[in-house]
Amino acid sequence: MGRLLFSCIAVTVLCASVSMALSSYHPSGLTVGFYQSTCPQAEEIVRSTVAKAVSDDPGVAADFLRMHFHDCFVRGCDGSILLNSTKKSTAEKDHPVNNPSLEGFDVIDQIKAKLEAACPNTVSCADIIAFTARDSIVLSGMNHYDVPAGRRDGKISRASDVPKNLPPPTFTVKQLIANFARKGLSVDEMVTLSGAHSIGKSHCSSFTSRLYSFNNTVATDPTLDPAYAASLKQQCPSNANTDNTVPLETISPLRLDNVYYKELLRNRGLLASDERLFTSPVTKGLVLNNAIYGTVWAEKFTRAIIHMGTLDVLTGTKGEIRKNCGVVN
Repeated sequence: MGRLLFSCIAVTVLCASVSMALSSYHPSGLTVGFYQSTCPQAEEIVRSTVAKAVSDDPGVAADFLRMHFHDCFVRGCDGSILLNSTKKSTAEKDHPVNNPSLEGFDVIDQIKAKLEAACPNTVSCADIIAFTARDSIVLSGMNHYDVPAGRRDGKISRASDVPKNLPPPTFTVKQLIANFARKGLSVDEMVTLSGAHSIGKSHCSSFTSRLYSFNNTVATDPTLDPAYAASLKQQCPSNANTDNTVPLETISPLRLDNVYYKELLRNRGLLASDERLFTSPVTKGLVLNNAIYGTVWAEKFTRAIIHMGTLDVLTGTKGEIRKNCGVVN
């Protein structure tokens, strides 16, 4: 699947088909313009608040995109990532994968407060996550796209569900494919969505095994560019007491683009799971395509994000519309 480079004709056809798909109705029950009659200012309230947050802290754009992914892959896109822990149960947001590295929850609370003041009991927290992800993607250099909405909020959030659903940075390509397939996402969509690592940061602990303890024979992963590995060792010393963070991609770390794939071609994928996308014969062709055809990748990324946003959504009378995103009504 997609192991050969696209021809110019294939690229043109793909761009056209993707553009058509972006304006279509989604069988999940979500619709574009869902709040048109009930809260017409909803998306503008989200957009302006996200724009202010990203202006103050450009790095939070990656957090909102990551939040959307972490929400949808655990229990579906139901806003469960936003629920607070209780005395009886530790919530998703407090699993080590999310806490303390995932930020932006305070901005979601600001948005929700504004929406409740303008349109009480109307806009779900799950939809707010999808809108903030879209606006962050646009602010990171991508084209605007319409977000189908109508999600309702779930009432359950368990930290124990996180490791069962979110792929760790140590996953092989086979494991990544299986993980995404369980969510109904294709191999191409998996490779395409991995481009989200064009922005954001990673803690040293997520990849230092590649620098100092790769295997019994070689200390440093031989698939890492030597100069890049040396730079990473300076930023992540083996004897450091703190878990520093480094950009997932160093050329344009605040811009969502296909440079991520170009860096994989240079053996400069930060996480082991990233670099394996290029070293695996199953996905190497897809990485090459995305590295060469940036416009096509951008269109595919938008389509894949929209698809991901429909995973196991609650609609109609299922779930609820939370008044406070951190607490069940």
